[in-house]
Amino acid sequence: MKTLAAELQSGAVLIADGAWGTALNRRGIEPGMCPEAWNLDRPGDIRAIGEAYLAAGAQVITSNTFGGSPFKLRMYRLDQRTGQINRAGAAIARDIAGPDRHVLGSMGPSGQLLLQGDVTEDSLYAAFREQGTALEEGGADAALIETMSCLDEARIAIAAVRDNTSMEIVCTFTYNALPDGSHRTMMGVTPAEMAAMAVEAGAHIIGVNCSLGPREMVPVVKALREAAPTTPILAAPNAGAPVRQDNGADMFPETPEGMAEAVPELAAAGANIIGGCCGTDERHIRAMADALGQTTAGNT
Repeated sequence: MKTLAAELQSGAVLIADGAWGTALNRRGIEPGMCPEAWNLDRPGDIRAIGEAYLAAGAQVITSNTFGGSPFKLRMYRLDQRTGQINRAGAAIARDIAGPDRHVLGSMGPSGQLLLQGDVTEDSLYAAFREQGTALEEGGADAALIETMSCLDEARIAIAAVRDNTSMEIVCTFTYNALPDGSHRTMMGVTPAEMAAMAVEAGAHIIGVNCSLGPREMVPVVKALREAAPTTPILAAPNAGAPVRQDNGADMFPETPEGMAEAVPELAAAGANIIGGCCGTDERHIRAMADALGQTTAGNT
């Protein structure tokens, strides 16, 4: 199988999967439960979620390991099972993906702040190394370092994967729109700053996920493409901005049809891989895959 970056050189736009948290909520996960523990305790549910996304048209699937760092797992007293949980998550994804589709080993933020002295750089590096090596052992062919907002943490995560595995590296940040029309992360990072850091550090693919709906994400993709003209870009928008319900739960209002309508815009802006984040499910992915057709990315 070609590497993901090599496959994108043809100009094709690939469709990725949607939200895993949304799917787990639909399957009854409750507050206080560890989503990643389901890789061990309820692997049938994890397999079913992944299979639904693949059946909907996803060509790239992520593992259920977003909160799989030892820092996050420590909250559930599961940090001693970091390797086991991440290997299992990647193995499920690899098994259902087969030999012809790509598996991204999801690696989310640690939840620790270097600026506040919550953690040292060495400790962060060790945590991302432990998670990354386990994901590769489980069968992931790329690491998805996602939903980042801090340059230093993302740089350390990229280095840990680069130094200790042979996986490709995908790095995505999450942005908020400012009143002047620009976009920054909660730590003040611009798309151009992120692109420069990630490419220099060794990421093969960069991108943006979460926080923004599909149309709101288009300017960020354009900014990333301007900053990194030849680097593949992944875009995974939310299903619109969340609306708080009477029961306290968030509802994401964007319909599958609405998400699909934005796919050509994202591709024209330069996105090479398009998927979904919070609020999206297999219905959104199916509509987006149908809309993709023969669309090619704007940088090809």
